[in-house]
Amino acid sequence: MNLETERLYIVDTPLHVIRRRLELAAFEAEVRTVAGLFPVRFPPEWPGDPLAVFSDWAEQYVPGAPQRGGTLIRRADLTAIGMIGDKGDPGPEGDLDIGYGLNPEAWNSGYATEVLRALLPHWLASPGVRRVTADTARTNPASARVPEKCGFVRVGEGWNEDDGDLILWAALP
Repeated sequence: MNLETERLYIVDTPLHVIRRRLELAAFEAEVRTVAGLFPVRFPPEWPGDPLAVFSDWAEQYVPGAPQRGGTLIRRADLTAIGMIGDKGDPGPEGDLDIGYGLNPEAWNSGYATEVLRALLPHWLASPGVRRVTADTARTNPASARVPEKCGFVRVGEGWNEDDGDLILWAALP
């Protein structure tokens, strides 16, 4: 994952960044984007929920292999503002579940919609993928607008311990 949108760079999260974040809450690190190598600021809010799996990611990291989580870097100030990625391989029915999250200061700015629109065609064209699925917390209507604006349709309801009641979404090719 190494893309550029109007306002973002989307890059595989490099191993040196994962390791550094496990050591420090805020730091700066060089990251390669489609436009070159840049010093990127990683604020303490980044990466949010994915931090819980960073230790596993570091242990399972394979150089050159596609990574599960992509870091969103705001081009205007070279700051990491969130992450987006798939949650594993497609299931037996061809469902690829994805997730996204932004630092609070980047909420309600259209970044999540921008990145999901950029990545959705890539995911839908992936081998074994019949549809892309996502869930949003019922208590977070702003997050629910993101898949809706990207052409997802509501396919059900769910629940998890972290977010409570969920809206389940799917996008077909």
